[in-house]
Amino acid sequence: MPLKSLDNEKDLLMKIAKGDQKAFAVLFEGYHNPLGEYIMTFSVPAEMAEEVILDIFVKIWMNRIELIRIENFSSYLFILTRNHTLNAIRKTVNNRKKQDSYLRHLANEDLYAAIGTADHEKDYTEIVEKAVAQLPPQQQKVFILKREGKKNGDIAMELDISSESVRKYYQWAVKSVSGYVKSHIEAGIILAYIAIYLK
Repeated sequence: MPLKSLDNEKDLLMKIAKGDQKAFAVLFEGYHNPLGEYIMTFSVPAEMAEEVILDIFVKIWMNRIELIRIENFSSYLFILTRNHTLNAIRKTVNNRKKQDSYLRHLANEDLYAAIGTADHEKDYTEIVEKAVAQLPPQQQKVFILKREGKKNGDIAMELDISSESVRKYYQWAVKSVSGYVKSHIEAGIILAYIAIYLK
């Protein structure tokens, strides 16, 4: 999606290179919405899109002296935005993978140290199922589908909602189920069980 250059853009860039904050504000306002629309085509949350835009313009301001050497600023901005967006997505995915791996590692250690019999596991499973039954319909559907091993994108298509909605519904469901279970069983054991059961 090519970006349309602003009126008097060369003049704006020259002023910004000299430290003109008003010119920088004009540049920011002029490109803010088009950049947001472009970033959202990557199916990222609005909050992430806003962070990417801010990061880009901080970089532009910090390196403003370089603006006088840029021949086609809109093309430069397009590439900069694409690269920043992809980096932000990769960082988010990597952070989630690390967090999931760490939680599962802890859960495995705690679970097998704390739970000794199949009877205990059966009791915990029944309590979790009761907690799931009390979830709001949409959260319950997402929770069950996630537990079946389906990915967010597949669940989003099946329920006709966004992947971000799937993620939020699942977070809320896990929080609700954890709260319910913790109120019925000793916290130290059940937290480990929940982490394994919901993975």
